[in-house]
Amino acid sequence: MELEPTRNLALELVRVTEAAALTAGRQMGRGDKVAADRAAVEAMRLVLNSIQMNAIIVIGEGEKDHAPMLFNGERVGTGTGAEMDIAVDPIDGTRPLAYGTYNALSTVAVAPRGTMFNPGPFVYMDKIAVGPATKGKINIEAPVAENLKAVARANGKAVEDLTAVILDRPRHEKLIAEVRRNGVRIRLLSDGDVAGALMTAWPDSGIDVLFGIGGTPEGVLAACAL
Repeated sequence: MELEPTRNLALELVRVTEAAALTAGRQMGRGDKVAADRAAVEAMRLVLNSIQMNAIIVIGEGEKDHAPMLFNGERVGTGTGAEMDIAVDPIDGTRPLAYGTYNALSTVAVAPRGTMFNPGPFVYMDKIAVGPATKGKINIEAPVAENLKAVARANGKAVEDLTAVILDRPRHEKLIAEVRRNGVRIRLLSDGDVAGALMTAWPDSGIDVLFGIGGTPEGVLAACAL
């Protein structure tokens, strides 16, 4: 008879994001995104190191945020158990959190050692995200208009009834204009494109597609979630 209780990795990861979110939540609306991120990083690292696994962070805080913890290549876990790759973003959307607005998330993804996509030094990537109805029917290299038609067909809508989500950045000026030329509504996000990508998969979100250029770590995490 097994007397030693087993631990479920998925539930352990819930504890990881829960700790980061609850700790960072104390900084909500205080106007200090650095303090919010630091609180999330410290809490996430503490709980990650309590999990029975031998894990390496392949997508972490260091490349873009110059963080001293949860950096690429850092080992986390107890050092025993399954060998894993980990991608983390303790808080995606530190500015919305600091300003008391929406779409801040704590995120983590795991995969067996050597299987997590590692983008290396690339900080930003082109992104397109859609819900399950449009899976396999889009092409990131295709023109925006073509992808919008594919999304509309897959969801049984007219193109003019679609809503896209795009980060509100100067680099997206031409993209925003092109999407609107096709008659599509746009919800501009100040930050938090992981939340934006996930909205495409929520039936009642009203979001059909995400376009744009954003952080590579967030792109990988959003892909894992979708």
